Amino acid sequence: MTFLQPQRQIKAGVLDVAVYEAGPVDGPPVFLMHGFPYDIHAYAEVAPLLAARGCHVYVPCLRGYGATRFLSDTTPRSGEQAALGADLLALMDALAVPRAVLAGYDWGGRAACVVAAFWPERCVGLVSLNSYNLQDIAKAMVPDTPENERSLWYQYYFHSERGRAGLAADRRGLCRLLWKLWSPTWNFDEATFERSAAAFDNPDFVEVVIHSYRHRFGLVAGDPALAGIERRLAAQPPISVPSITFDGADDGVRPPAPVEQHARQFTGPRSHRLVPGVGHNLPQEVPTVFADAVLELVQQGFPT
Repeated sequence: MTFLQPQRQIKAGVLDVAVYEAGPVDGPPVFLMHGFPYDIHAYAEVAPLLAARGCHVYVPCLRGYGATRFLSDTTPRSGEQAALGADLLALMDALAVPRAVLAGYDWGGRAACVVAAFWPERCVGLVSLNSYNLQDIAKAMVPDTPENERSLWYQYYFHSERGRAGLAADRRGLCRLLWKLWSPTWNFDEATFERSAAAFDNPDFVEVVIHSYRHRFGLVAGDPALAGIERRLAAQPPISVPSITFDGADDGVRPPAPVEQHARQFTGPRSHRLVPGVGHNLPQEVPTVFADAVLELVQQGFPT
């Protein structure tokens, strides 16, 4: 089993970010962004595949995960989408990476979408699970179908103090259940789960997670320092960079959407792909499929 050990701590924005790197230092840069409740090991097989093809790969631990820490005790432990995008941009600045392919899913895909939408000059290409992964908070209280609402039970659970206490009391048990529900065809073993679960021991994990799932429904305020980004996100900005989007046919969180549902939000070239037999953790379930998509955009954006 491959373990990704972050080699560097990079002070970027409000964080001291733990970052795993692989590949030649002069290779085309690629950022691989993990989601909740996962960690950098979602890319344990993708990162070596890309590094072997000459990419310089960065896999950061998101705020609240692994060895990433806040620089100040007074910084709000926000999990809002503006925070995730700002963190990624700050990391690119701190690493002096002017342009890169940005790839991710879940929270990490959201971070990549924020940067792609607002700073397209920094994003050579975007790989995003669940297509346009920016939250429309103004419409958060519009009910979905009963079947789709059922799959969001954990979000409603986190809205209550009972949910906060439940996550704090047994974060491994709750997150293991989500892995099973969200990727019903992925037969991961306990060692694979535990390899990632260590990242949930971060002292800020619970606060960041709870804030994320309350903020997206408009139930709590965001970090005042990020209000400007959130105001811009409310307009649901288009994504103009070349994009490859995915849905897993067996995704237990968000069922595949018709490709035309997000068509107006992608104003640049976009290829959408439905992957049968795959759930929510696409890069870990089918790493070659994910790596090949990243390489397509690398070859387009960094022609040799």
